[in-house]
Amino acid sequence: MTSGPEFADGFRAELVNLFLWRRDVRRFKPTPLPEGALERLLDLASIAPSVGLSQPWRFVVVESAECREAVKACFERCNAQALTSLCGERAALYARLKLAGLNEAPCQFAVFADRTTEQGHGLGRLTMPATIEYSAVMAVHTLWLAARAEGIGMGWVSILDPAEMATILDAPPEWTLIGYFCVGYPSEEHAVPTLEREGWEFRRPSMVITR
Repeated sequence: MTSGPEFADGFRAELVNLFLWRRDVRRFKPTPLPEGALERLLDLASIAPSVGLSQPWRFVVVESAECREAVKACFERCNAQALTSLCGERAALYARLKLAGLNEAPCQFAVFADRTTEQGHGLGRLTMPATIEYSAVMAVHTLWLAARAEGIGMGWVSILDPAEMATILDAPPEWTLIGYFCVGYPSEEHAVPTLEREGWEFRRPSMVITR
C-alpha cells in the first residue's frame, strides 16, 4: 500500500475558495481556449466517481455552425415556452435574465449518459438505475471545477428539448441528455451567482434531517 497525500491548510482554504467562485457563466469573451485545453478538461472529467466504475458519460463536442444554430433555435423555442408559464413580476424578471451564452462561447458540448453501457457490469445500479445519470453529473461537476481552476468559465444550458437535441446531435436512442454546456473565458467575474444578484432566488442552508 502507498500512503495518500496530505493536503495542507492552505490548499484546503484555496479549495473552498474554488467552490465559492464556481459560477454558471452566461457571458463569455470571444477569446478561444488554448489549443488542447478542452480535450484536457474532458480527460480530467474521467476521474469523476461513477457507479460500478461504469463511466457512462458521453461528450459530444459541437463545432459546426449548423448544429450550433439548431441548438440555439431549440433553446429560443423552449425559453419562449417557459416564459409563457409565468406571469406578472416573475415573468418580467425571467424575460430580463440571460440564460445561455450560446452566441459567445467559443466551445460548446453536450453531455449524455449511456444506460446501456456494459462497463461496470451493472454493479450498484440494479436497484437504482438513475445512478448512471448521477455519475454523468459527477463528471460534469469535476470538469466544471477543473475549468474554474484555470480561469475558464462554464455554463449549463438546460432549457432545451431532449428529443430534439438528440436529433440535432445524432445521438443514439439509448443515450439520455444531461445538459448542454458553454465553455470559455468569462467576460466578468462575480462571487455571487447571477440568479441571486438578479433577485430570482437565494441560497439557503442545506436541509439536514436526523433520524
